[in-house]
Amino acid sequence: MGSWNNHDIMEIRTVAVGIVAIKGVENKYYLAMNKEGKLYAKKDCNEDCNFKELILENHYNTYASAKWTHSGGEMFVALNQKGVPVRGKKTKKEQKTAHFLPMAIT
Repeated sequence: MGSWNNHDIMEIRTVAVGIVAIKGVENKYYLAMNKEGKLYAKKDCNEDCNFKELILENHYNTYASAKWTHSGGEMFVALNQKGVPVRGKKTKKEQKTAHFLPMAIT
């Protein structure tokens, strides 16, 4: 496992019941998703920054856009094996690329 640096740490903040915003600790930008399912960074938090957090049976979490869907299906935050964001339109809840394991940083 590689070493941690502040660019790796994301803070998850509750916005409403089941809804969170994800913010970079070091750069202070929020994770956002547009209507095309593309992830991007946003300085000010708005509806694009709201994600539905779901804790799965395997204890991993998924984060789906609270605002946008594609053909009626949810669009999830996902990273491929190289750490590159996957467009939300190509994601499903069952995909391991969309599973995250939040950890408390002390």
